[in-house]
Amino acid sequence: MRECISIHVGQAGVQIGNACWELYCLEHGIQPDGLMASAGREKCDDSYNAFFSETSSGHYVPRTVFVDLEPTVIDEVRSGTYRQLFHPEQLITGKEDAANNYARGHYTIGKEVVGSVREVINRVAENCAGLQGFLVFHSFGGGTGAGFTSLLMDKLSSEYGKRAKLQFAVYPAPQVSTAVVEPFNAILCTHGTLRHSDCAFMVDNEAIYDICRRNLDVERPTYTNLNRIISQIVSSITVSLRFDGSLNVDITEFQTNLVPYPKIHFPLATYAPIISTEKAHHEQLKVKEITNACFEASNQMVKCDPRHGKYMACCLLYRGDVSSKDVNEAIQKIKSKREIQFVDWCPTGFKVGINYQPPTTVPGGDLAKVPRAVCMLSNTTAIAEAWDRLAYKFDLLYSKRAFVHWYVGEGMEEGEFAEAREDLGSMQKDYEEVGVDSVEGEEEEVDELEKDKDE
Repeated sequence: MRECISIHVGQAGVQIGNACWELYCLEHGIQPDGLMASAGREKCDDSYNAFFSETSSGHYVPRTVFVDLEPTVIDEVRSGTYRQLFHPEQLITGKEDAANNYARGHYTIGKEVVGSVREVINRVAENCAGLQGFLVFHSFGGGTGAGFTSLLMDKLSSEYGKRAKLQFAVYPAPQVSTAVVEPFNAILCTHGTLRHSDCAFMVDNEAIYDICRRNLDVERPTYTNLNRIISQIVSSITVSLRFDGSLNVDITEFQTNLVPYPKIHFPLATYAPIISTEKAHHEQLKVKEITNACFEASNQMVKCDPRHGKYMACCLLYRGDVSSKDVNEAIQKIKSKREIQFVDWCPTGFKVGINYQPPTTVPGGDLAKVPRAVCMLSNTTAIAEAWDRLAYKFDLLYSKRAFVHWYVGEGMEEGEFAEAREDLGSMQKDYEEVGVDSVEGEEEEVDELEKDKDE
């Protein structure tokens, strides 16, 4: 068994969680009350086991924990369509929220809740035969999403050191912001989770807004629209744990193939086709077309220009009606393109997963039902643009020490700001160095070695 525990932290994490579990239930034929529909039973496999545990009464319970420091968002889950699906103990709320303050989420209020959260996570983990890892959903800019997540990841590291920890994080968008202190929270959160996270998939709301407007003709997207797109990506990343395919990709394989150095673990996610029902009838959507679409900046989940960077590794996860021959042809075509550049020290560069489960769409959703889809996770130096933007905003705020007293008042040392900024600086430097081609001196050494061999 390869079970995964999903942990949804803060408003963003919980709302993405709603979209993800809605989709998983549809994929596995599980009804909102936790019973399996007859169509699901006909499959007669245990594909659901990675994400659901079955009780003796035949109910399927998600292996998940929802945490928020204030009750309103999780109360919506408690009274929503899927209220009977979740175990009530796994929906944990505090009394007052972190008020967009990392220090409140990490030190004062977070500290009070973290004990009970750990107990619940331990209980869910004991229920797993072979726990593969944790998927942590949160935002970088919020108080709970940033502060409490850092605290929790620290605890998870000490208790489940060897298990994979993957983040799905909502990253501060370039123009649209929901809080003035987002840059502080985001950089403190990056600093707090950098050592504990194995891989972090970032999405920024602005990039998905644009996709909704352009590809789906949704003029004023709601968070539900955005989260349903994010849930398709999460589903593609985890589909090989849940269904059969000719080339399955394990969660630990992502790390092995996508993370060249421990700090550089922020792959860029792209998904195709994101297309509305009206347009889908007029498109072919062959493997080659959807693969090409993944390399276009307009389908990325984070705003940055891939042409300004170099790829270190790409992981292409296909699902649905896809043959390996088509995939190989599509990749050959990509490799021959001039504008798609790889670093010279990574010769192969592509990791492929193929799964036979076609993408499922949510009834009444924006996305068209398509026979095949691909999610690309690529580690590219272009994502450093996003970090540079954030560092610039952080520096502007911190140079005036604006808002800092709120953090210090909650028991945080002012020195932590400087530490966090330094940490980010060293990561930016890593990205720069990684993009630089191998040094000529090394090539000369290789030539000399070869000469010696010949002699």
